[in-house]
Amino acid sequence: MRFIHSTLPQRVVFAPGGSPQAVADETALLGARRIMLIASDREAALADPVAERLPVVLRHEEVVMHVPVDVARRAREAAGKAGADAIVTVGGGSTTGLGKAVALTTGLPVVAVPTTYAGSEATDVWGLTEDGVKTTGVDAKVLPRSVVYDASLLTSLPSELAVASGLNALAHCVDSMWGPRADPIDRALAQEGIRALAAGLPAVTADSGATRGIEQTLYGAYLAAVSFASAGSGLHHKICHVLGGMFDLPHAQTHAVVLPHVLAFNAPAAPEAERRIAAAFDAADAGEGLAALRAAVDAPRALRDYGMPEDGIARAVAPVLAAVPANNPATVTEENLTALLRAAWEGDR
Repeated sequence: MRFIHSTLPQRVVFAPGGSPQAVADETALLGARRIMLIASDREAALADPVAERLPVVLRHEEVVMHVPVDVARRAREAAGKAGADAIVTVGGGSTTGLGKAVALTTGLPVVAVPTTYAGSEATDVWGLTEDGVKTTGVDAKVLPRSVVYDASLLTSLPSELAVASGLNALAHCVDSMWGPRADPIDRALAQEGIRALAAGLPAVTADSGATRGIEQTLYGAYLAAVSFASAGSGLHHKICHVLGGMFDLPHAQTHAVVLPHVLAFNAPAAPEAERRIAAAFDAADAGEGLAALRAAVDAPRALRDYGMPEDGIARAVAPVLAAVPANNPATVTEENLTALLRAAWEGDR
């Protein structure tokens, strides 16, 4: 067995209830004295205790899903005018993504404080959207230097959003089984991530304020992101990036809807990955395991429920086909991709 695995350099701090001090400690290690704090107005109450212990010179609230290019430009300009020497992000994937966009051109270090299970905080992947097209790339500059996970910050996350965000993390695990650079270490991390998410998400759904379930889900989401950063973006993420950029669909819900269809499509052509996924669910079949979890947490079902037009199915086929990784387990054609997208649009079980 020959393979090459790269592990990204990053500090990870699990600090339940202790994020303000933990973030202060992490920024002190960077020598930061002029911090740009990025948090949307919806996250202001969560960001306030963190801000109180930091030398903040700018609080930036313009956070937009899929990080439009003009939003990134304004954030970069604001960071320059304020003379920021570091960035702290408090929020979900869009907030982390904006921090990464600033870091991409400025080189400023980022400390990320996630308030969802998006996983962007543990990857060196950036994404920007312009004219309905989402472009992604990989750059070491955007990898947050530190991540602070604080379960208490997710106790107010609505259950339906927690489910969608957690299933987005699960999609990272599934794509890591057959991504373009997937290796045995990625698959091991992804399998444990699936197990943790399958245990944590039902607990979060039953009691969104229970920190034990949140901690289990955060742990799974972190493993998901680490495996995904190494394995690379597979068919699932290529589909979701195209759909999200073209139709401005909500990120987490789109991933939650598309996931079972990609798993059903690829699993027959990837028996080892299918066995690993099934084992993580403690199920006889990977698809059955995912279906049981989705039923337990009342997962999002159909892309049409989130604003995708029916004619978008045909419009999305060509750009998805152009982005499909060469080593995807199953052969993707215009016909079977159209069938997959229609099933996801209709919410076909």
